Amino acid sequence: MFEKNQIKEINRAVLAGLNAPGLSPEENASEESLEELAALLETAGGVCLGTVLQNKSAPDPRTFIGEGKAAEIKELARSLGADLVIFDNPLSPSQQRVLTEELGVTVMDRSALILDIFAKRARTSEGRLQVALAQYKYLLPRLTGMWKHLERQEGAIGTRGPGETQMETDRRIIHRKINKLEEELKDVRRVRSTQRERREKNEVPVVAIVGYTNAGKSTLLNALTGADIPANNRLFDTLDTTTRTLEISDTCTVLISDTVGFISKLPHQLVDAFKATLEELTFADLLLHVIDANHPSWREQAEVVDKLIRELGAAETPRLEVFNKCDQFVGDILPHGEDIVSISARTGAGLPDLLDAIGRRLDAGARRVELRLPYDKGGLLDQLYREAKVERVDYGETIEVTAVCTPRTLGQLADYLAQAEG
Repeated sequence: MFEKNQIKEINRAVLAGLNAPGLSPEENASEESLEELAALLETAGGVCLGTVLQNKSAPDPRTFIGEGKAAEIKELARSLGADLVIFDNPLSPSQQRVLTEELGVTVMDRSALILDIFAKRARTSEGRLQVALAQYKYLLPRLTGMWKHLERQEGAIGTRGPGETQMETDRRIIHRKINKLEEELKDVRRVRSTQRERREKNEVPVVAIVGYTNAGKSTLLNALTGADIPANNRLFDTLDTTTRTLEISDTCTVLISDTVGFISKLPHQLVDAFKATLEELTFADLLLHVIDANHPSWREQAEVVDKLIRELGAAETPRLEVFNKCDQFVGDILPHGEDIVSISARTGAGLPDLLDAIGRRLDAGARRVELRLPYDKGGLLDQLYREAKVERVDYGETIEVTAVCTPRTLGQLADYLAQAEG
């Protein structure tokens, strides 16, 4: 596993990145992505001392960034007193090992930094399971590098064989831990499946809040439900899903959940590990895609979220685009349309419009009615508690019930309908 408090102990860093035409957008670095990397480092408790962006036709197979640029970074780290170099690009295990040796300081990539942040932020047992699984999968191919020091003693009695044996032992241990964590997360999925079936039986619509990290998802959930989730201005401030009940109108109540924030170059180990949580997106009745309207790169951030939604199989789920932080917005007019709402979760501006938009999509014709049930039909009251929102029950000559019912439930209980209200 990663060392605990790694960033806290090694918190003076130089950030480096390579911009090469042959790299994919997920692998490439830019001035903007280095700024985001600096924000990630700050979230982890570190300090950015300087940045280096190398433009090169293709990555160097050995040092990734090239021998000359590696020497420049080494000198910069030495002169600034840095003891950590973080690459914005993904590094292979061998490149990470070579760079650590040549630069004389610890070298990590963006994925390792994000995993470190997730390890510190996860609070629930499920969140810790998911992060631990991602960390072990990241660590497994890097075991060879961890035992590289024994290769320098090749030929020394009692070194090479035991070294290989220890590495294989570690690999088997990690494989066992990965299998155990995957089994535990399967149990989580089974529990979620049971909860989902119960919700579907009760016909409670589910709304999932998605968005780029720090777009204001937790602030929005707090504003709508009073959830009291910590909402600070930093990346990945909250990881663990929170679900609350939200009354949209007299006839529409939903369950609304936030999800872990997305980010460009999100480690695939984390996407895989968090599928137990993120698969909820595919079963949601509506997605609220929260976009930071005040961020200069909101279009690129929105595309990152759209791409991950597609990868998770939720592309067909109905969606509202919620442009947040509009009280701070300066610039061109934001997009507008039937599926777009502009709000400020901080001030509450636009929230009534958002509730109306949710209601228009999820209020499936439910209405408040009064029913009179004979006592020998008391089992129908149990059905109402399961399938409707029961507001009042009085016991007189009959069981008089006021409830908000869907058309399907009303059709089944039409014989007992007393009167309807608006």
